[in-house]
Amino acid sequence: MRAVYATGPRPDDPLSAVAVGERPTPRELPGWTTVRVHAASLNGHDVATLRGIGIASARFPMILGCDGAGLDPDGNRVLIYPVLESPDWIGEDTLSPTRTLFSERHDGTMAELVAVPKRNLVRLPDWLTFAEGACLGASWLTAYRMLFTRSSLRPGDTVLIQGCGGGLAQALVSLARLGGFRVWATGRRDESRQTALELGAHEVFPTGAPLPRRVDAVMDSVGQVTWQHSIEALRPGGTLVLAGATTGAHPPALLSRIFFLQLSVVGVMAGTRQELQRLISLLEVSMVRPRIDREYPLADAPVALAKVVAGAVNGKLVVLPAK
Repeated sequence: MRAVYATGPRPDDPLSAVAVGERPTPRELPGWTTVRVHAASLNGHDVATLRGIGIASARFPMILGCDGAGLDPDGNRVLIYPVLESPDWIGEDTLSPTRTLFSERHDGTMAELVAVPKRNLVRLPDWLTFAEGACLGASWLTAYRMLFTRSSLRPGDTVLIQGCGGGLAQALVSLARLGGFRVWATGRRDESRQTALELGAHEVFPTGAPLPRRVDAVMDSVGQVTWQHSIEALRPGGTLVLAGATTGAHPPALLSRIFFLQLSVVGVMAGTRQELQRLISLLEVSMVRPRIDREYPLADAPVALAKVVAGAVNGKLVVLPAK
C-alpha cells in the first residue's frame, strides 16, 4: 500500500525525512481492525515525528498521521479516535500510563490502510465529509477539551487564543464563540487574523501586541514565542491551557508571576472518546464545520508538510489517500 512516512529522525531538517511510497499492509493485532483511509489531516505532531520528538529511533520508518476518517471492513463510515491505551486500562483515556498516539508506536493514518483498535472507531455522521471528520480526532478534540474541560471558563468570560492561523487555534475560535465566551485571537499574518474574525473572534491582534485588558484564560499551542505574552495576559487567578509548543518548549519560567498572581498552568493532550462524541453533537446542532485550507493527494503530502513547517497555513490541511 502507498503511504507517507518518516524515514528517520531529522531534528534540523524535518522535511528531508519525508517519503511517499510502498509500505507493508498493516497487520491486525487481537481486537483490531483495518480502515481504508479516505482522509487524514496534518498536525504539528507530524512535524514532531519527523524531528524525532516523541518517538524512539528504532521505530522508524514510521507512517505519519494521528487522525483520519474512512471505511471499516463492513463499509461503515468511521473516524479514528487517536489515543491508544492499554486494553486493561480503566481510567480516563488520556491519563493511561501507556498512552500513545498513532505514529508514535504504531503506524499512522496517512496511508491507504491503517490498523486500528476496534474501540477507537467512532461513527462518522453523514453530514460530515471524510475530510471534515479527519480534522476532529486531534485538533478539534483537543480544542474542545481545552475550552470546556480544562479551562474553568464560564459564558461571558474572555479567552485569548494564540496563533490563529493553525487548525487547532481556528477550532478554538469557533468553539469558544459557541461556548459564549468573548474571543480574542492573535496571529502573525493579516490573512489568519481576518479568518479568525470570520470564524467568530470579537477582536484580533498581532502576535505579542498589548491587549486592552487582562483575560480569564489563554489557549496556547505555540510555546516559546508566546509564553511570556500568555502569562502576562492573564488576570489574577487566570488559567493558561497548553496543548503544544510548535516554536520550542524552553520558555522563560516567570515563576514569580505565576505564584504571585495564583495563575493555573494546565496541560492538554487530545481528549476522551466521550468528549469526541460531545464535540460531534455540538457540531451537529450548531452547523459549525472545520475550516479546511486545502486538500492534497497522497503524492503531494510533502508539499502540505512544508506548509506546516513554514507556518504558512490558514486552517486544516488534509491528505486524501483514496484519490
